[in-house]
Amino acid sequence: MPTYVFKGRNRVGEVIVGERLADSRDLLRQLLRREQVILTSVKEKGREVAVPKIGGRKKIKSKELAIFTRQFSVMIDAGLPLVQCLEILSQQQDNKFFQHVLLQVRQDVEEGSTLAAAMSRHQKVFDQLFVNMVEAGEAGGILDLILQRLATYIEKDVKLKRDVISALIYPSAVIVIAVAVVAVIMVFVIPSFQSIFVGLLGPGEQLPLPTRIVVGFSEFLAGIGGLVILVAILASVIGLRSYYKTPRGRHQLDALLLKIPIIGTILRKISIARFSRTLATLLSSGVPILQSLDITARTSGNVIIEEAITKIRVGVERGESVITPLRATDVFPNMVAQMIGIGEQTGALDTMLGKIADFYEQEVDSAIASLLTLIEPVMIGFLGVTIGSIVIAMYLPLFSLIGKMAESH
Repeated sequence: MPTYVFKGRNRVGEVIVGERLADSRDLLRQLLRREQVILTSVKEKGREVAVPKIGGRKKIKSKELAIFTRQFSVMIDAGLPLVQCLEILSQQQDNKFFQHVLLQVRQDVEEGSTLAAAMSRHQKVFDQLFVNMVEAGEAGGILDLILQRLATYIEKDVKLKRDVISALIYPSAVIVIAVAVVAVIMVFVIPSFQSIFVGLLGPGEQLPLPTRIVVGFSEFLAGIGGLVILVAILASVIGLRSYYKTPRGRHQLDALLLKIPIIGTILRKISIARFSRTLATLLSSGVPILQSLDITARTSGNVIIEEAITKIRVGVERGESVITPLRATDVFPNMVAQMIGIGEQTGALDTMLGKIADFYEQEVDSAIASLLTLIEPVMIGFLGVTIGSIVIAMYLPLFSLIGKMAESH
């Protein structure tokens, strides 16, 4: 017979804490009710789960969450009880942190909490969107369908992020390698040429101006200059990150990012795709539109887009249609406003938002491919001009020397 640790209140409101043997939680509740104690919480002794503090070094990847959600939906659809699903899924997790969180959720559900309430206690694992959709699924008795939609949403979000990161890897790698090659040439190769040139120069002679510039820059990098540049870069990165954490800094930098040619266009398309996908998923799951807009604003990823969505929410709260405040924001393209307006009129707003998300995700892929096509010749030209200038600067003294030798003969 298991031992339960319980907490409750008696008739006068006093807190009663203790341990009691019972065959089940229901029997314990009946037993305490006879003693005029209302049970508020109960845990089976020996099955408490120690959960590490959320927000530490260990985090849950979006891919892990997507896999968990997909498996969870299949199990619920198969008719397995919630507690059993959570128990099985926790045992399958390689991430120990995620395993502990799922065990805590399982324990809370076993004690009578709803799944949404149990997940809401772990907001850095299950965000507001996840919790609200689960709550809607529980209320409507369609938890398996809601979890399928959640899994699809997370998978599409993961794919979008992966496509952007994959597109940035190639130019980033080329730039890093180019900088490293130029740095090695300037620090180690140029000084060798400099010592040769000094030995060949006659009294009062000077190296050509391009050569002196390259040699001077080489001496700067080989000395304290290289360290100064490195420290300046690190300080700039840390300073920008710290400034971005402030409300004013985030607003200014997010606005600046959206105005950068080509890059700003891509970021705007990513934000519109995320807005459409998130709002479509929430509305199709039965979450009220005001709550859906509030969640969508928080997950937009850009404060300018967030403010625009908040204005839309305020307009809808005043009784306006979605399209009126959306047009007034000047953030969303006219095509998006027209499609959303048609979706409102036909009663298929979630479906139309899904189509907008699909369109803009394809637009993001095309824009990234075009950006790569543009970046490649620019990088090749930059490398050619940089390396070529260094080589020419180093050969100019040799040409002068050869010319003088020819004149002497």
